[in-house]
Amino acid sequence: MSKDKKSCPYVAVGGQALMEGIMMRGPGGTAMSCRMPDGSIDTEMKEFKSLRKKYKFLNIPIVRGVIAFIESMVMGYKLLMESAEKTTLDGAEDPGESKLDKWLSEHFGPKMMAVIGTIASVLGFGLAFVLFIWLPSFLFDKVVYNHIVHTTTLRPLFEGILRVIIFVVYMFITSKMKEIHRVYMYHGAEHKTIFCFEHGYELTPENVMKEKRFHPRCGTSFIFVTIILSILISSIVAIVWKDITKIRPVWILVKLLLLPVIMGFGFEFIQLAGKYPNKFTMALSAPGLAMQRITTAEPDEAICEVAIAAMNAALTGEVPAKEEPAEEATEETPEEPSEAEATDDAQ
Repeated sequence: MSKDKKSCPYVAVGGQALMEGIMMRGPGGTAMSCRMPDGSIDTEMKEFKSLRKKYKFLNIPIVRGVIAFIESMVMGYKLLMESAEKTTLDGAEDPGESKLDKWLSEHFGPKMMAVIGTIASVLGFGLAFVLFIWLPSFLFDKVVYNHIVHTTTLRPLFEGILRVIIFVVYMFITSKMKEIHRVYMYHGAEHKTIFCFEHGYELTPENVMKEKRFHPRCGTSFIFVTIILSILISSIVAIVWKDITKIRPVWILVKLLLLPVIMGFGFEFIQLAGKYPNKFTMALSAPGLAMQRITTAEPDEAICEVAIAAMNAALTGEVPAKEEPAEEATEETPEEPSEAEATDDAQ
């Protein structure tokens, strides 16, 4: 590691992998850097004003976690769509519009991407509800309750286990998609860059590449923590209110109502785990860190350059002049090499 290590006071930084880019959030603001089709790196600052700063009561413990999660989802999805449009459409040859593309263009014009994004987000939330809320409950009723245990008291535990299995299988399958694997490489670069900054080293591709790609504040860790908390909190509710687990629609409604509380506690834990690592927080963070072996991949130096550009802008609030195209950045990346406000995460 470089000898240019310097003292680094705790500063909340976080980010998110995008399509051929990275978003970083720091004291200087929110920055998005993307590797453009010509090989250059385009960096721009994004306006983001958290409701937690405008309304103090939204910044109290537990409540702030819910607000941070919602803001992170909205902002992250918006930038994901923007990065996809910027890096895959700009400068690309038009392969010819399909009938659906023509219909959308005729009816929505410049707002076409916004319409597609809205449809995709609705479908995404619907899929998440079916996979992680409805399906575990359905499988418990049809398989576990009928053939294994004839009591609903253990419903929260079995649903939690089923939710973990579904999540791991889903992420593993998607990781095999070429485009998603590329995003996971940017995810790994994001984590490495944050670690490099937190350890006080100069932000260079060489230093960043030497860091770990598994970060305790990652959104993946947040998901596992919320699943564990959902099992604990739901079990307490099931014990206190025994009949609530017998009717599936009512139980699903109760779980939806408990989600904000669970997310709030999960957010507080992730923040503590990142700031005060100890045996307890490390034990609860372990499943999420293990899962990052799927949701992150080892980046190359070109990808790390994008992460560094975003980090520097997020720390200083200054956007560098657009770089000249880098020939090596346009070369095809191998399939895979050998080996903090949001959910103020390092996602």
